[in-house]
Order: sequence, then C-alpha cells, then structure tokens
Amino acid sequence: MRDVRVVYRKYDEALHWHQWMRHLGEDEYGVWLGAAALSVSQRGNEPEVVQQQAHVQLFPRDQWFTALFNDEPRSTEIYCDITTPVEFAEDVFTMVDLDLDVIKKRDGTVIVDDEDEFAEHQVRYGYPADVIETAQATCDWLVTQVATEEPFLSVYKTYLDRMR
Repeated sequence: MRDVRVVYRKYDEALHWHQWMRHLGEDEYGVWLGAAALSVSQRGNEPEVVQQQAHVQLFPRDQWFTALFNDEPRSTEIYCDITTPVEFAEDVFTMVDLDLDVIKKRDGTVIVDDEDEFAEHQVRYGYPADVIETAQATCDWLVTQVATEEPFLSVYKTYLDRMR
C-alpha cells in the first residue's frame, strides 16, 4: 500500500484541508483512502489536528463530491464535501472545496451545512453558473443517497475495518 497526499483547496486556490492517507483500493464507487486513529490533518497553515478515530475517505471518479466515513464513537458518521471532480495523480489527490457539506449523524439525521458560506463564496470567488448549479444538484442528490444507497450503508465498513 502507498501513501497519498490529499489536498483540498478553495476556489481561489488557497490551501484548505490536507493530510496523508493510505491507499486502500478502488471499486465501482471510486478510490478509497484511509487514516488510522491518531493521524494528523491540517487546515491551511493552522496547527495540525489529531484525529482520534480511524476514518476512510471515498474519492469518486468524475463526481462532484468526496465522502469521509468516521469510526465510532464519533457522532458524525458520514461527511460529504461538495467539490470539483478529484484530480488524481499517483501520490496527490486534489480538488476544490465548494463549501456545501452533507452530514449524516450516527443517529441517522442528515443535514446540509455551510449553505451560507456557499452563497457568500459565489459572490467573493465568482463561481460560474454551471459550478453553482452542479454543486447544488450534487448536494441535493447526496441528501437522499447517504441515507438510502451504497456505498453509504455498508460498503465503507469493509474499508474502515482495514484501518482499525
């Protein structure tokens, strides 16, 4: 297994969240990476954050989102970032975070977060109309998917088991 650098940027190319993750494999849903408990991530140049639980992340090909799956006991089970499609290089995955997030709590509650940031950044960064439309449509689609469809129901658990 190899390590891959995951780099989220904002629309102005500013560095956002980034971390190293372990390549776990690829299936019909996309490429899976994982991070063990006590792994480190960082937002921009802020201090590093230690992740208490293991997590895995799905990077779909040609889709406008990424999905993070947290181990228990974290209350957030699934965290989907609406992004531009991932640019895959051998050891770096890069995408632009488009603010909107679809979150599924462990109790089954699904919420959309950062709609205010999405509206603000449309103006600040001048998101093109097609980016706004695709981001919103992807967000709306994910709200149903995370509660009813794979890989959000059980597929991710196989990868999470490997990171424990």
